[in-house]
Amino acid sequence: MKKVVLKKKISQRIGRGHPWIFANEVETIDNEIKAGEIVEVFFYDGKFVGKGYINTRSQIVIRLLTRNRKDEINEQFFIDRIGQCWEYRKKIGYTENCRLVFGEADQLPQLVIDKFNDYFVIQTLALGIDLWKSTFIKALQEIVQPRGIYERNDVPVRELEGLPLQKGFLSVPFDPKIIITENGLKFYIDIENGQKTGYFLDQQANRRAIEHIVKGAEVLGAFAYTGTFEIHAASYGAKSVLGIDISENATRQATENAKLNHLENIVRFESANAFDKLKQWTKEGRLYDVVMLDPPAFTKSRETIQKAITGYKEINLRGMKLVRPGGFLVTSSCTNLVSPELFLQIIQMAAMDARRKIRQVVFQTQSPDHPVIWEIESTHYLKFLILQIL
Repeated sequence: MKKVVLKKKISQRIGRGHPWIFANEVETIDNEIKAGEIVEVFFYDGKFVGKGYINTRSQIVIRLLTRNRKDEINEQFFIDRIGQCWEYRKKIGYTENCRLVFGEADQLPQLVIDKFNDYFVIQTLALGIDLWKSTFIKALQEIVQPRGIYERNDVPVRELEGLPLQKGFLSVPFDPKIIITENGLKFYIDIENGQKTGYFLDQQANRRAIEHIVKGAEVLGAFAYTGTFEIHAASYGAKSVLGIDISENATRQATENAKLNHLENIVRFESANAFDKLKQWTKEGRLYDVVMLDPPAFTKSRETIQKAITGYKEINLRGMKLVRPGGFLVTSSCTNLVSPELFLQIIQMAAMDARRKIRQVVFQTQSPDHPVIWEIESTHYLKFLILQIL
């Protein structure tokens, strides 16, 4: 097996268990290594680091798969890893709909597999993992017997690895518009054209967390997308629910989801720019018992982190001003570039500017089928907060 030796001065995160090795941390690489090939990695003093796949075209030149030198990286290795992922999800009660594989958190860097009923969506986001795609299909067929498998590799990050953007069936074709059940509610999802893999599974547990605060409440939801939080609020006994999203296609699907659950008399959706509407309604003096904010990531790079801070502060300030005293703000951030500590600081700044006192009710992360590995910052990305606005 080809060898890579790291420089004497490297980031401590490698020793602590982080699987990424950057190009500027490499001292030597054996000759004639092919992109995507499995290599052994050693510290400068000769101590073994681990085995992983290499791509010198990528800024992250090696992604480690194992720290055990006895492990052979072959087809059975990956089948066993997928099996371990499934056993974990079964143990925590996430079997019907779940993130079956969460990349680095499941020791399968840059592999995402989402399960929707008996249908699966795969993303292979780096060259070294993409080369094993057929093995992942085989693993799914052996372990969970899927009715269908779909590839959503239309993700720009693949271009950084020299990979094409593509999507399509990896099994016998099927209707990609399916219905799933979450917390007793039904939702249409489109795994072919929906955002990410078609549905945001990471908020499953958080959607349950609003159950008691929305009973009998007038609820506003901004950045509603296909209406999952809003429809949960209606089903939990809200008096009325309004959801807004800038995408007309999303609001149409949200309306269909409301009808699917026979809640169209309680919840309605409008296509609108959330920033503009929150500002306008604040000036008009509108008030709600519960305001829910589930925005997209406002930044994807550290260079634009200030833009994200400004965006999060603005929408939360406006959201707080729209909450009746004693009501609740439900808010999220879905980028790991905004740490939990920074997110709470932003919320505190927004509260000060809004001149509202706040009381923390719930502060948690993504659902446990998206496990957090403390040594890997990118796995701790979702912040979910419920506040009482006093």
